[in-house]
Amino acid sequence: MDAAATGPYPLHRRKTLHLVRHAQGIHNVAREKNNDPLKSYDFFDAQVTPLGWQQVSNLHRHVQACGLSKKIDLVITSPLLRAMQTAVGVFSGEGCTDGIGAPPLMVANAGNSDHPAISSLNCPPFIAVELCRERLGVNPCDKRRSISEYRPLFPAIDFSLAKCR
Repeated sequence: MDAAATGPYPLHRRKTLHLVRHAQGIHNVAREKNNDPLKSYDFFDAQVTPLGWQQVSNLHRHVQACGLSKKIDLVITSPLLRAMQTAVGVFSGEGCTDGIGAPPLMVANAGNSDHPAISSLNCPPFIAVELCRERLGVNPCDKRRSISEYRPLFPAIDFSLAKCR
């Protein structure tokens, strides 16, 4: 018998974990010039740049084309703006449709993104987990808004595992 098939858990009980880092944020662009901007509150809870949204779109197309989207049971994201923007853009389902009872994953222009709303139709559940953050607020770009500010921007994300502030 194949050891890989039996292992400590049978294949049907195993889960595959895919890790995705956030798309380009405004703080990443500033950091290319020097590190000083990271200390500026202009980059507080930095959002995704237009190039970052293109990266999100490219990865979304790849996830759809290779069939991975049909195998995802849960999306776990950091509760930072750029991480949630990336997660919902990459792992969302269909386009947002008016008149459908499902809440959007992200409302239009969330975080001044100039990006349309993203639907929660035909996608896995999303949960924001505080401990998924890279650093807990060392620089302003690594600090986040309160969960009460995020809930209206990302209505279909579960924030129960993100500590409220």
